[in-house]
Amino acid sequence: MSEPWYQDGLQFECTQCGKCCTGEPGYVWVSEAEIAAIAEFLKIDPAEVLAVHTRRAPRGRTIREKINGDCIYFEAGKGCTIYEVRPAQCRTWPFWESNLRTPADWQRTMESCPGSGQGQLISAEEITARLKVIRL
Repeated sequence: MSEPWYQDGLQFECTQCGKCCTGEPGYVWVSEAEIAAIAEFLKIDPAEVLAVHTRRAPRGRTIREKINGDCIYFEAGKGCTIYEVRPAQCRTWPFWESNLRTPADWQRTMESCPGSGQGQLISAEEITARLKVIRL
């Protein structure tokens, strides 16, 4: 098996700027375990998180968004209000297949995400592990 183009690792450090949490509508997929973790963190019933904070979509459950497309858990000036228990999709950003197919894809990611290409060097092994968590 050949080495990935990012074999020397890539830099990333979340700035909690919200660029991946705001704007165009999308999907943030959540599992039952993630819903339970969010509920525990927020000190509310998991049924409330399920009914009020998520919605059903063709692929499963996704976190609801504000009318402008922003994640309901993102607050300007604060960042992600559930950062400690954010879903796997959020934890693995920006190490998604769509951002790592080619160096040009990574360059586009760096242009939209100020934490990409900055901060801690993430090893190729760790990047590959994160890629396997969720397919996006």
